[in-house]
Amino acid sequence: MSGAVPNQASVSVRGAQARAWPFAHWLLDDVLPPSARAALLAWDPGADAHGGDTGGRRDARNGRRVFVTPRARRDPGLDLLARMFDAAEARDAIAACCGARLAGTALRLELCLDTDGFWLEPHTDIGAKKLTLLVSLSTGPGAADWGTDLMTADGRPVARASGAFNSGLMFVPGEESWHGFVRRPILGLRRSLIVNFVSSEWRATGELAFGPGG
Repeated sequence: MSGAVPNQASVSVRGAQARAWPFAHWLLDDVLPPSARAALLAWDPGADAHGGDTGGRRDARNGRRVFVTPRARRDPGLDLLARMFDAAEARDAIAACCGARLAGTALRLELCLDTDGFWLEPHTDIGAKKLTLLVSLSTGPGAADWGTDLMTADGRPVARASGAFNSGLMFVPGEESWHGFVRRPILGLRRSLIVNFVSSEWRATGELAFGPGG
């Protein structure tokens, strides 16, 4: 359609830089459009949602995690965010880029608010997650160094994604997709968005952007 606003996620994915080591992944720039960025930066559910040392696991904070749910999508910027990633254009661009099998999957969007002391143990995301995209949204001092660490199977960090604002790291979870976050100083708030497409095996349907059944 003439004059239609482009799907920013699909544009970013089509321009992704492929990397093969230590596992196949893609580096993205300018992932989110201004209204979505603004909504995520303005969204602060309170100090209880801020997490420091969780023992290396996000699920240690289950019950205090923050998701873009149908209720949250009352915010126009968050609704645009969800519809952008769920659109066929974005799904097709992702599949063409990395081979992710997204048919029948549901969208899960998590806003992470990490504070000093935070770290993540090596893990792979295998299972019901069919795609992982991590978008950096931090603005504090040193934020460019707060990207995800890429690791070998024995948990050794060998590369680090950029933590630059609105950059992204995308991969298809598999047996080699080891990643985590090596503990290092966080001056302020490490804000990021986790984008997952999950299969019907995903049981925590209250976390989905469009709720059970789409």
